[in-house]
Amino acid sequence: MRFSHSFSCSAMGALILGCLLLQASNSNAQLRPDFYFRTCRQVFDIIGNVIVDELSSDPRIAASLLRLHFHDCFVNGCDASILLDNSTSFRTEKDAAPNANSARGFDVIDRMKDEIELACPRTVSCADILTIASQISVLLSGGPWWPVPLGRRDSLQAFFDLANTALPSPFFTLDQLKKSFADVGLNRPSDLVALSGGHTFGRAQCQFVTPRLYNFNGTNRPDPSLNPTYRDQLRRLCPQNGNGTVLVNFDPVTPDGFDQQYYTNLRQGKGLIQSDQELFSTPRADTIPLVEQYSNNRFVFFQAFTEAMIRMGNLKPLTGTQGEIRQNCRVVNSRIRSVENEDHGVVSSI
Repeated sequence: MRFSHSFSCSAMGALILGCLLLQASNSNAQLRPDFYFRTCRQVFDIIGNVIVDELSSDPRIAASLLRLHFHDCFVNGCDASILLDNSTSFRTEKDAAPNANSARGFDVIDRMKDEIELACPRTVSCADILTIASQISVLLSGGPWWPVPLGRRDSLQAFFDLANTALPSPFFTLDQLKKSFADVGLNRPSDLVALSGGHTFGRAQCQFVTPRLYNFNGTNRPDPSLNPTYRDQLRRLCPQNGNGTVLVNFDPVTPDGFDQQYYTNLRQGKGLIQSDQELFSTPRADTIPLVEQYSNNRFVFFQAFTEAMIRMGNLKPLTGTQGEIRQNCRVVNSRIRSVENEDHGVVSSI
């Protein structure tokens, strides 16, 4: 199977293109979906083909790439800072608690970048690669298409400390979730509920589930919002004092498909992690009607998700002459030039 940009621009997508383009252009005037139309039109094909190929051996990769984009945008904006390795100047965000031994797909982004650099050298930012990859990952998993505003540039540093504090925890209450989203500018209930729907596919480690199963909030009892049958299923997968890195499907019904089943699960008490179930089980929460609405209507969920993804993608982007277009997503360009200078006998500091 080969991916093409024309495939992503389906007839249904064309019907909503005008509306979403208007919204995207209003949200950040310097980002636009046709940013690479003249300079690297094949960028969608390249990224899509890599994802199709990776999915053939790794059904988790689509969800993993979406999560990378999410974790990037919540930490000082969508600037590909999450992709940077350790440097003498900063510590990588990959070592932060929400990412360590958990965030994945970096090698897939490297592959995309290598192929794009061959086709369009020094043109497409790593931040835009992450953004496009998340959109195509959703689409290939059965989710919606949307026009991705492009034109971001890459950060010159990583933000380890911020990554430890800005990303929502799987153990958050609803109030903590709302604050975490509002702190980055996503202050609508639909932002929180729709973006949480990204957990309609992918996996989580048992270490993020077991407190709900055995000792919820220090009570030595399970989370009372858990469906008893589902709780027993999870206990078999995640025994007390067992291997915390064992993987569990976020959605036990359609684990690799992007659909509204996640919200139906919440209504049945089958949210995998606490922060998901909080959306429906917190008494009198304003998120409950949205969970019910998205559960009942896939189109409404898809529309809310695309709007929230565009809003998230517009968080503090570097544009114009800010930042840089990295040649290698793992290192800033000055490090590459330093190594090149050293190879030619020129001393240069990093």
